[in-house]
Amino acid sequence: MMSQQGSAGNVIAAIASFFFAGLGQLVQGRILAAILFCLTTYAAYGIASFTLGIFLIIAIPLHIWCIIDAARYRA
Repeated sequence: MMSQQGSAGNVIAAIASFFFAGLGQLVQGRILAAILFCLTTYAAYGIASFTLGIFLIIAIPLHIWCIIDAARYRA
């Protein structure tokens, strides 16, 4: 289905992860990865909102990693 890197499915998954962390992994059927990316990324964003953005150093790379993971996934 979405097994090759660079396939249309992976591009769609990467775009979905750009807008909502973990959604791309969910589209690919990787439920555990989707939950972990979503929880960790948005927890870091949430903590950053209370710590004057210090945790953005963690949240932004996590979100980028989520997008790249969805784009490079091979079944």
